[in-house]
Amino acid sequence: MNAIFDVDCRRCPRLARFLDAVKAEEPSYYCRPVPPFGDRKARLVLVGLAPGMHGANRTGRPFTGDHAGILLYQTLYKFGLASAPVSTSADDGLELLDARITNSVKCLPPANKPLPTEIKECNTYLRAEIQASADARVFLALGAIAHAAVLRAHGLRLAAFPFAHAAEHDLGNGRVMLDSYHCSRYNTQTRRLTTEMFEAVIEKARGLAEQAGT
Repeated sequence: MNAIFDVDCRRCPRLARFLDAVKAEEPSYYCRPVPPFGDRKARLVLVGLAPGMHGANRTGRPFTGDHAGILLYQTLYKFGLASAPVSTSADDGLELLDARITNSVKCLPPANKPLPTEIKECNTYLRAEIQASADARVFLALGAIAHAAVLRAHGLRLAAFPFAHAAEHDLGNGRVMLDSYHCSRYNTQTRRLTTEMFEAVIEKARGLAEQAGT
């Protein structure tokens, strides 16, 4: 089995060069592939897109330090999946409870837009992580790219599983995927994704995970 994560990965030349450039401008930033975060035996796995420039790329923890993480961690806390409602840094003591967060692409992409080849290259890590997550039962895909990445990691045809907010997909082997619009600043400010919508999908994901564990 391939490694589920490599902090020294430089498989994607464009991403590696971009990280080097950002590190030169912001020496205090993490600027490396961002590792998954949370319970290794979690039944619920949340899959995002990629680290944000001033969020995970700065702090070294997914969805930590920028706007996208505000709603996410508040909601996880509300439904008993996090020990605190705010994630500020990788060493702030926050823990995820029966939940784990990872990204489709582990490195910061320019303009927050990874290339298709970079998404496919990094899928090697996501596939290995999913294979190693024997207890995972529910995958919550935050956005269409994460949705496709989860399907690819399971060896499933993308065309057979159309993305739609709150859609539920049977992945086989007792696993399901739920879709959600990404909790980005753009989506929340335009109200494409409201707090109520996001809370409903997190609550559903938690319920499915608990049901699978009984």
